[in-house]
Amino acid sequence: MKTAIPSMAGLVRQWRVIDADGEVLGRVASKAAMVLMGKNKPSYTPFLDTGDHVIVVNADKIRLTGRKEEQKVYRRHSGYPGGLIETNVRTVRQTRPVKIIEDAIHGMLPKTKLGKQMYRKLKVYAGPKHPHQAQQPVEMAVSSPSK
Repeated sequence: MKTAIPSMAGLVRQWRVIDADGEVLGRVASKAAMVLMGKNKPSYTPFLDTGDHVIVVNADKIRLTGRKEEQKVYRRHSGYPGGLIETNVRTVRQTRPVKIIEDAIHGMLPKTKLGKQMYRKLKVYAGPKHPHQAQQPVEMAVSSPSK
């Protein structure tokens, strides 16, 4: 019995829009990563990029739980001795709010060439508008648990 492998020729990629206004960062990131990888489709294959394009709007209105607003730290290094640069979420939200969501989603994707290919299908915008209306994106809800 042969294993059926989905063909990339018959693959149709949709465009999905996630509104991050008031949503929790981890829930938005995990939902977007799952769609980028294609795990929500029956044709999911681990070694093929079968995922859809994802547009995240209102990135500046994302919600963080607990005390992450003060405690979460983004680190980068200049490459020189003593060149560690630490920035908390509050500063990143003021200067570049898109980076918060991009980093969270990027961390949930595979760390391979295939993961980089999936990451290129992600578009994040700080405000409610995006320039991808021609692709006819479908609104996608992030399911929040009942409180």
